[in-house]
Amino acid sequence: GPSNSEGAGKVSLLKKVPALKDGDFTLAECTAILLYLSRKYNTPDHWYPSDIQKRAQVDEYLSWHHANIRANAPKTMWIKVLIPLFTGQPLPSEKLQEVMEGLSTSLKQFEERFLQDKAFIIGSEISLADLVAIVELMQPVGVGCDIFEDRPRLMEWRRRVEDAVGKELFFQAHEMILNIKELSNIQIDPQLKEHLAPVLMK
Repeated sequence: GPSNSEGAGKVSLLKKVPALKDGDFTLAECTAILLYLSRKYNTPDHWYPSDIQKRAQVDEYLSWHHANIRANAPKTMWIKVLIPLFTGQPLPSEKLQEVMEGLSTSLKQFEERFLQDKAFIIGSEISLADLVAIVELMQPVGVGCDIFEDRPRLMEWRRRVEDAVGKELFFQAHEMILNIKELSNIQIDPQLKEHLAPVLMK
């Protein structure tokens, strides 16, 4: 149901998504949920390796990700689609340029520090680090900011992630993000607009 409902508050105290309810157990925050699911369902070792150093590399990326890729990539979607949808007015192009500059810096660090000359973030096999990264990086693509263009190393990594996950599943998982521009045609409840517009403009 709605994230601000009483029921949602029982799953996540912050009333935010994602949130997980597994029987009586509840958990918030995407990284914690992914790690919990990988352990509970005894997923193949490459997702969250038992090797202590490889696992530490996944943890290192997940820690870095929040203040870098996640801090910038989703903003493209907010600036180009979601904020205009709720406020009824586009944001100045300088806002997007500012975000793209920050994202460009993060992508350079991502390639030089984490990808280097490896197939995936921690080596020759895909891990949760790659999944978390790709989901964020597909958001600019969905709003017409092709961050993979002119970055061959990043593009090759994306292709390897697609192949490892399976192209059909990859595009199914990103279908909503890749079609996010279609949201600009939907009608938003005027009360919701009135409530959210001032918050989003901040």
